[in-house]
Amino acid sequence: MQTVFVYGTLRAGEVNDISEAAARNEIAAPNLLGTATVRGHLFDFGSYPGLVVDEAGVDVIGDVYEIDDELVAVLDEIEAVYPGVEDRFLAREVMVKVDGNVVNCRFYPVAPNAVKGLPEIRSGDWVEHRSSR
Repeated sequence: MQTVFVYGTLRAGEVNDISEAAARNEIAAPNLLGTATVRGHLFDFGSYPGLVVDEAGVDVIGDVYEIDDELVAVLDEIEAVYPGVEDRFLAREVMVKVDGNVVNCRFYPVAPNAVKGLPEIRSGDWVEHRSSR
């Protein structure tokens, strides 16, 4: 089992809902541990967001799930993350607080050079931003 922090289209109810991705691939359902934040800047790519980690940024809201190891490959495919290739999305680890516990999570920030000229989502909440456009 691993933990993952999702802040965009992998969140519940979004186009790449992590639970639906698991079900489509006949992988055990992820277990929601709670909500957490990562400091950074969230950018609007149109149909999805991208997070650039920055301690001077805002609290970017996301959900933390405990997932089956098999689901990692599915998430990597959704985020177009491949071994040895550093493109738009990156596979990284981040420490977040969930209900008072510190959890080390996999997550998918974007490369800082990928956001040039894109609008920033100052609220730090993709779901709220997308629904209000």
